[in-house]
Amino acid sequence: MYKDAQSVMTVLEARVASENWPKLKEAFRSAGNSIDAGIEQSFLVQQVKDPELWRIITIWESQEALDRMRASGETPRGVLIFKAANAEPLLSVHKITGRITGD
Repeated sequence: MYKDAQSVMTVLEARVASENWPKLKEAFRSAGNSIDAGIEQSFLVQQVKDPELWRIITIWESQEALDRMRASGETPRGVLIFKAANAEPLLSVHKITGRITGD
């Protein structure tokens, strides 16, 4: 089903050495115990052809929700997750203009 959307997607991307993959996965799993306000979904994904390339893809309910988190002055949770795995991520922000779901 197609739906118009007002959401925002952030993508944090970093190269993580294979010996740090367990740290990355555990940090992501632990972060799920306390989700920031405004987050609809978050995914930890690993590139198939380049397994050291990892991304945290997060869907925010709105640009305002993302802006509130960024204005808090705290280091974003996704950045802390990558830092736990000795990686420095790059951020990109995308406006979601449409969404197809299975509902």
